[in-house]
Amino acid sequence: MNTTRIALANLRSAATAEESLSLVLDAISEAGTAGANIICFPECYVPGYRVGTNPQSTDQDWLHNAWSQIDAQAATHSIAVVLGTERLDNDGLMITARVTNSDGSLAGFQDKVQLDPSEESTYHAGSTRSIFQCGELKFGVVICHEGWRYPEATRWAVRNGATLVFHPHFEIVEDAAYVPRMFADPVNSFHEKAMLCRAAENTCYFASVNCALKGATTTSAVIDPDGRLVTHQPHGEEGILYADIHVARATGFLAKRLLTTSEN
Repeated sequence: MNTTRIALANLRSAATAEESLSLVLDAISEAGTAGANIICFPECYVPGYRVGTNPQSTDQDWLHNAWSQIDAQAATHSIAVVLGTERLDNDGLMITARVTNSDGSLAGFQDKVQLDPSEESTYHAGSTRSIFQCGELKFGVVICHEGWRYPEATRWAVRNGATLVFHPHFEIVEDAAYVPRMFADPVNSFHEKAMLCRAAENTCYFASVNCALKGATTTSAVIDPDGRLVTHQPHGEEGILYADIHVARATGFLAKRLLTTSEN
């Protein structure tokens, strides 16, 4: 059975843009050495999520230089990268995932199409979705809010060939003293249960990645096409999470079974 090793970078929230870049470069090196084919980082990890936090301000020249260093690191370690970041277009700032191929070339961007209401004064929404490929693995990306509350975003990716959907997110912690007892703790919020649903209702793998945050109610996890937890990072604990994806298991059967014109 064909497998692809994925890595989820459950890193601490960086204090500065420069620190975020350094941590990304180190994580790419570590994951490549560990045999991962692709690594995914949390939402807006470089330069940092701007809502409810105070990230160091950056300009586009800094950001493009950071992307160039990440591309070079990807090529050095022969690993694809899904980078949570931001970008400017003619309408302003967007939350995005920038995908780098394992040879360091740019595969493209997946902009966040469905914003959380709290983000609308800082970012504007994208309008298109894409499918990417890493060896045998075809994948899509849904970003934070659109993965939790908009199942059609994940369903679109699977109906268009994705066997895995990456879900970079960032959580604004409300209670730093809270520690869930387990993954999908019954007394916790709905969010980790939604990870299970996105996989099971689409017969796909779902890989969600958060920062290592004290008091986080969600952590990084990989869910299989039956909606079962494959592996997860302990809540709030920094590290890189690995999983071997068996591509043939992700048939997309349930995503494709009820096909409507509006969702095609």
